[in-house]
Amino acid sequence: MHFPVLVFDWSVEERTSDALMLSFRLVFVSLPFTATLRPYLNAVRATLQAALCLENFSSQVVERHNKPEVEVRSSKELLLQPVVISRNDKEKVLIEGSINSVRVSIAVKQADEIEKILCHKFMRFMMMRAENFFILRRKPVEGYDISFLITNFHTEQMYKHKLVDFVIHFMEEIDKEISEMKLSVNARARIVAEEFLKNVRSLLSAFMASPWILTCHTFLLM
Repeated sequence: MHFPVLVFDWSVEERTSDALMLSFRLVFVSLPFTATLRPYLNAVRATLQAALCLENFSSQVVERHNKPEVEVRSSKELLLQPVVISRNDKEKVLIEGSINSVRVSIAVKQADEIEKILCHKFMRFMMMRAENFFILRRKPVEGYDISFLITNFHTEQMYKHKLVDFVIHFMEEIDKEISEMKLSVNARARIVAEEFLKNVRSLLSAFMASPWILTCHTFLLM
């Protein structure tokens, strides 16, 4: 999928010894869809890298408890200002930081009802297997489709840049997965509709050729 982008191409023409003439022309350049997605992902990557400066921090309320402060929210001084990175009205990322954890919530583009159903089913399938993904929450933040929770224990056991790469790769692939599932559903629906209409035609042909129909038709013509 490509989008046209308007670009100004200019050149300098020397007309006289002391004067320069600028000439402009309009050039339409076709940029791929991934080129428009890249600045959005770069902004998410840079924000995540800054937010993942986590450290081990025990609860200030309950003794000998160590909970993700971004989830517990018991001490406001330990929470960072939430950041929303939006590509459009339907695609955005909410990054909530704290001293020992970061919560990343993603809203996926859903253009029609089919994509809404596919996105809901796909996200539900993943969240039911959250323990296999380690950082995936079983329930997303309200207003978003899926959420990840990264704690200081994750950054101690895993490479921080790999965690960021995982989130970015997920954002890159989710639109492709939903588009492929939508094409598959449309193809199956087309095949089912063709088979249904074929069976209806055969039933109508058999019904019209039955002796009772022929007798009634002959009687009406008399």
